[in-house]
Amino acid sequence: ERMKRFRRHGQESQRERIKQELYGFNKTVEHGFPHQPSALGFSPSLQLLAIGTRSGAIKLYGGPGVEFMGLHDENAAVTQVHFLPHQVELVTLLDDNSLHMWTLRAHHGVSELLEIGHTLHTTTTPQLLSYPFSNFLFSFPHTLALIGLPCVPEEYGGRRSLEHVESLQENPVNPLQVLIGYGRGLMVIWDLDSQSAVKHIPATQQLESVWWMEDGGHVLSSHSDGSYCRWKVAGDDPQSEQEKSEVPYGHFPCKAISKIIHGGMPRASYGDRHCISVIHSKTHVALDFTSRIIDFFVIRDGPDHTGDPSALVVLVEEELVVIDLQTEGWPVIQTPYLVPLHCSAITCSHHVSAIPLKLWERVLSAGPWPMTGGQNLAPDPPQRDLLLTGHEDGTVRFWDASGVCLYPMYKLSTAGVFLTDSDPNDNLNQGTEGEWPPFRKVGCFDPYSDDPRLGIQKIHLCKYSGYLTVAGTAGQILVLELNDEAAEQTVEATVADLLQGQEGFRWKGHTRLEVREEPVTFPPGFQPFALVQCQPPAVVTALTLHSEWKLVTFGTSHGFGLYDYQQKNNVLVRCTLNPSDQLAMEGPLSRVKSIKKSLRQSFRRIRRSRVSLRKHHVNNAAKLQQANARLEAELAEMELAPVQRKIEPRSPDDSFTGLVRTLYFADTFLSDSSHNTPSLWAGTNGGSVFAYQLRLPPVERRGEDPVTAHPAKEIQLMHRAPVVGILVLDGHGSPLPEPLEVAHDLARSPDMQGSHSLLVISEEQFKVFTLPKVSAKMKLKLTAIDGSRVRRVGVAWFGSTRTDDYGESGLTVLTNQGDLHVVSLPGVKLQVQYPCIRREDVSGIASCVFTKHGQGFYLISPSEFERFSLSARCVVEPRSLVEVSSQTPSTTLPRAPPDGASVDRLHSLLHSEPQPSHCTFHDDHPNSLQLMSIIIVYLWSDVCFLTAVLQEIQKSLEVDQT
Repeated sequence: ERMKRFRRHGQESQRERIKQELYGFNKTVEHGFPHQPSALGFSPSLQLLAIGTRSGAIKLYGGPGVEFMGLHDENAAVTQVHFLPHQVELVTLLDDNSLHMWTLRAHHGVSELLEIGHTLHTTTTPQLLSYPFSNFLFSFPHTLALIGLPCVPEEYGGRRSLEHVESLQENPVNPLQVLIGYGRGLMVIWDLDSQSAVKHIPATQQLESVWWMEDGGHVLSSHSDGSYCRWKVAGDDPQSEQEKSEVPYGHFPCKAISKIIHGGMPRASYGDRHCISVIHSKTHVALDFTSRIIDFFVIRDGPDHTGDPSALVVLVEEELVVIDLQTEGWPVIQTPYLVPLHCSAITCSHHVSAIPLKLWERVLSAGPWPMTGGQNLAPDPPQRDLLLTGHEDGTVRFWDASGVCLYPMYKLSTAGVFLTDSDPNDNLNQGTEGEWPPFRKVGCFDPYSDDPRLGIQKIHLCKYSGYLTVAGTAGQILVLELNDEAAEQTVEATVADLLQGQEGFRWKGHTRLEVREEPVTFPPGFQPFALVQCQPPAVVTALTLHSEWKLVTFGTSHGFGLYDYQQKNNVLVRCTLNPSDQLAMEGPLSRVKSIKKSLRQSFRRIRRSRVSLRKHHVNNAAKLQQANARLEAELAEMELAPVQRKIEPRSPDDSFTGLVRTLYFADTFLSDSSHNTPSLWAGTNGGSVFAYQLRLPPVERRGEDPVTAHPAKEIQLMHRAPVVGILVLDGHGSPLPEPLEVAHDLARSPDMQGSHSLLVISEEQFKVFTLPKVSAKMKLKLTAIDGSRVRRVGVAWFGSTRTDDYGESGLTVLTNQGDLHVVSLPGVKLQVQYPCIRREDVSGIASCVFTKHGQGFYLISPSEFERFSLSARCVVEPRSLVEVSSQTPSTTLPRAPPDGASVDRLHSLLHSEPQPSHCTFHDDHPNSLQLMSIIIVYLWSDVCFLTAVLQEIQKSLEVDQT
């Protein structure tokens, strides 16, 4: 007995070691466009782009694959981001009045983004208003007069008339001069050395923005009336002269130019547009963006980044747009990352691993990219992977998901097949020839679908044959093939009547989409050649393609069908509708209930509930509470978090018991143990499994001898839990290979000598049956253990980190609690469990898709996928190094380590009362690295506080100088 216990303990220890070599959970990278961006920054020296969000995230991007992410502890919006020039540090300002400093610190040869300090929790609302060139400036604007500022024109006398400090600009050729711009219009050039004003720029219009031109001799100012002015500031005259004043769009009432070359649109006609005007010589374009402009910057040529403009980078609320300023016509550059996944709302996803090179090259497209910062140290991807996303507007987008960058490869639109409700005159943004201003629409974000029936619900791609099938919201199933040339053709629909003549049912939902009768020209790429239309036109809930057999099977809430796309005819139509289920006849666009909640509706809830609660918008608090209350009520209705500890039998009268959840093809033993045969398996929401034996004549003879399907088996799970997965295991206990996988030498032939097993995965348990007898063999009860239900399941191969010769197949499982599990095959034993998604995150759980190698994706916002890995071996994550260039500009002074005592004293002052109202920090002094400044130009409302700070600075300077 003692020996048995010892042996068992040794086996368990060995199994634990193997599990550590196979499994490991990591959230690895976020793909897509940051949700609710709020600030933009750029470092010309590092060639890094930074984006801050309203949720407190800070994301850095360099060359493709160079990505970093940080998250502020404070739940506050990032309002501004600034890089310290020629350093690997950056500063962020949040709307809770706090400043944070970050650095890219090298560790084991890879850079990490780390927060190294924060300060300045003021009682006022600070705003970083600088646009630094070689120094770092910031201000806390209040209505205050300048200290020691003589010769202020009489019309600007007094504190109140100056208004707040609107802008700070440093002289690009003389870092000791700072331009201070006030809201009233007055601009003052302040000399940091003499602590005095050297020039006044007496603008009279309300100031919005200033730009000190690269020659240092001229300043551009933009104003609230849509005008901009050029001022000469070189020379000894203390009063600057206005050289040029222009209103780009005539003398109509105009919107304010909030940043120079931004804005200026006539209010009456174009008040709802978001524009940046680009003017060069006689070329004049008003770039019309898809959403509100957050910020923009220009990338310049040359080693010191002061040459000709090469690209315009614009951050808007829903996407990042980059304009090539060196190519005629100023085209948009295709971005390798930060692509708006939600151009149209994502409705489904499909992942395909190990794409053959031939198919890859036929789909791939590429483009230049001006951001080059950092070194991508991640190893080359071991294989080519595709992520396909279906969208509400009827498009399918192909993404290169092999590495860190989720790169757009190709877009397919299915709308051309159908007559839709769209009106060609709806788009008011399309400019006409000779129109003034000369609008040009840029960006791809378009949340408005021409017809919600076009929405893609299911996708299946065969990577070996190049056949693709997509299914939609109105019961449409398209079969497409890859063609390298454009083709004109008509797509005829084959109707599949899933009610099979049952009486007493009347469809109350949306109508089917009408197919175009005239030929349609399809561009090169995937082109539709066959169409099945389900009646009633309900959402397609399951879809599977078998390209070797030339068959497609599909299911809805009413039944399932089998279609021969070679002969374009139905092989099988089976009604699964429960006679008492009237709700299944109402359609998802007419009633929101249980399973019919679409991802699109979940996204709308997210948008409503994530309203930014700003301190000066008190009424938003009530709106946010209402949105959260609605969300909680809907979650309770959907029963996403059951509390039962045992499996409860479900009534056969429950709604949607006939809804088809999963479809599966298998070549296995269905009638007897000596003859294998093609088969089709279907699982429903009511715990039923239907198996059909298929007779497949050769493809060339199917015209005379059609494919047939005969009922073979039917299983009813005791507790009627929804069937979410079906899998056949061969004689070795391995999952059957995919169609054509063996033919392409990418999988071994299945073992047809030993007996096969059938694995039926319901929401509540994993149950193994023997074939062909279908007798219960073993099971794993998930719900009985922790009250969870299976929401997503996939088959994956887990390779060992210790040796390339060992690996195991397993089931990857996501529950309604947001937990991830790995279940071993063929023994169906629980191996590991990891928390991953918040259980309240309905959209995240519903959007999850697994890969064949233990990774996965789910939506953390309408525009972002979180990528994760359950495999210890297969991990795709950023590995980047960012270093400061060895070339340092002449305007940058050598740095010395700061005096710790002085830093601490100043730190304590900044946290004491009374708090500062105004300050500007200058970053060119040797003792400035960790402080971000020690020369304070202006201003505190409390003179005693200002005096104390100046004394500490003086002590610090004396220490450093000695």
